[in-house]
Amino acid sequence: MSESSRTSFQQRLEILVENLQQRFGDRGCEVIHQFGEATLIVPGDRLIEVAAELHDGDEFRFEQLIDLCGVDYSVYGVSEWATGSASFTGFGRGVESDPTHNAEQGPRFAVVYHLLSVSNNRRLRLRVLLSAEQPILESVIPIWSAADWFEREAFDLYGILFNGHPDLRRILTDYGFVGHPFRKDFPLEGQVEMRYDMEQKRVIYEPVSIEPRVLVPKVVREDNRYLGEEPQQQDSADA
Repeated sequence: MSESSRTSFQQRLEILVENLQQRFGDRGCEVIHQFGEATLIVPGDRLIEVAAELHDGDEFRFEQLIDLCGVDYSVYGVSEWATGSASFTGFGRGVESDPTHNAEQGPRFAVVYHLLSVSNNRRLRLRVLLSAEQPILESVIPIWSAADWFEREAFDLYGILFNGHPDLRRILTDYGFVGHPFRKDFPLEGQVEMRYDMEQKRVIYEPVSIEPRVLVPKVVREDNRYLGEEPQQQDSADA
């Protein structure tokens, strides 16, 4: 990207952030301008009115919904890996949790929308936070019809409900699937396993037989190039 193109992009982004703050700042929305991107955090009860203005407003014109996904923050900043003995350098560095983070603090779920304005050549991320007790939002299908399958996917994988969706069914898992596999409390090994029974000539569902385990990637490489001067002198003395 040329310098002039980069400057033009930054100017458009700054104008977008300013317009978002002026239009939605007094409605409980928060604008985040970071890493060359703009994010608008919207209260759940304001989603439809804000989305409609983002779609129709001349200064926005976000005609396209590129993506919609769910997020589970239930263990955000907290790792279940036992990383105390893992290497903290190279490819095997461990993951340390933040002891100051309270996993129960704040909403558990979020729905994230990625929008594109073809008219104004801009992108925007919407984020709506939801409580764990009632993760439900109004469907944005009347505004962006592309949300149909995306909302079904978020319902299937996270259990997030979308009020007003014309056909809210599972889309990736089986009809009889129990639970929502992208939730952080869903076991990695699953709940059941399936196999085809040759005698009964049908698929059989059974309790999962895999023992749960958590693996910590750890790579330890011994290479004189990374040992420093002292180990190299020791090698010379041994020779």
